[in-house]
Amino acid sequence: MSKKRIIVVMPGRGSYGAAELDYLNRFHSDLAQMIEQIDAVVKRNGGTAASTLDRLEKYSPAKHLPGRNASNLIYACALADFAAIDRSKYEIVAICGNSLGWYLTLAASGVLSLEDGAHLVDTMGGLMENEATGGQFLYPLTNDAWQLDPEKIKLVQDLLQSTPNAYYSINLCGTAVLAGDDAAVKAMMAALPKIDNRFPMRLPKHAAFHTPLLSDIAETARGRLGPAMMGQPSVPIIDGRGQIWRPKATDQAAIYDYTLGTQITDTYDFAKSLDVAAKEFAPDGFVLTGPGATLGPPIAQSFIQNGWYDIHSKQDFSNRQNDDPVLLSMGRPDQRNQVI
Repeated sequence: MSKKRIIVVMPGRGSYGAAELDYLNRFHSDLAQMIEQIDAVVKRNGGTAASTLDRLEKYSPAKHLPGRNASNLIYACALADFAAIDRSKYEIVAICGNSLGWYLTLAASGVLSLEDGAHLVDTMGGLMENEATGGQFLYPLTNDAWQLDPEKIKLVQDLLQSTPNAYYSINLCGTAVLAGDDAAVKAMMAALPKIDNRFPMRLPKHAAFHTPLLSDIAETARGRLGPAMMGQPSVPIIDGRGQIWRPKATDQAAIYDYTLGTQITDTYDFAKSLDVAAKEFAPDGFVLTGPGATLGPPIAQSFIQNGWYDIHSKQDFSNRQNDDPVLLSMGRPDQRNQVI
């Protein structure tokens, strides 16, 4: 039987919630040595081991949500999931991710070793938690069918132009992740019409990621993390601009400059990375690693926006998933068993 060709997608912040508690212990007891390697790096840096946080009796926002702890947890869970993908059934043709997921992509592809990836994630998580400024919030740009709404898009674009220190942080397909200093975030959230009594939704313990407000963070990170850790990807990887970095053709200095420069201070275009993945590699489907499955709807909205797999609405996506799934989320038990 021929293998299915897949794009693997790595999650970002916010993917480890209360439902994911004990994720490593439940799903990856066979990867104890790998998780110990990650934990050892974090403990050397003075942080709390991912496995320790994962095994707490209760989910605690005070312990699980701060940037450093959250990042380390997600790194361990996602890299363990990546290792668990059944290579006899699936050929991984490319990897991409959202925001923090770029660092995970670097480690999964071999640009960074497991330990160097853990060190990068722990370092950046600590910097974001202790030194970053501003905040982020979510605002949907789609109708009930998950199709883009031009009026909502224009509303957000006009608001960004009229609000000082406001930025488009992440293009999350059918959702805008907007950011800025505290005054800008408050002003934008007050100006936008409420949707479903949920949005605009402020993201707890998130700074103004992917904006010029974090230029100092980028400079500090470059002072702590050198380019020598960067290597070559074993498979193509797609960054937050839609650029493809290929095996044996990746410039070490260039990927370092992007990772600890542009990627921190400029908009992360997750939608573009998915668009490029589908166009350039024509995969049979996508696999989203855990923890959680929060990127499932944005990936589905990418299919809808581009008509991939003949999907043009939320109902089309639901029908396709029932008949012949093109997106498998490892954070969902009903889909996980099809991947491992």
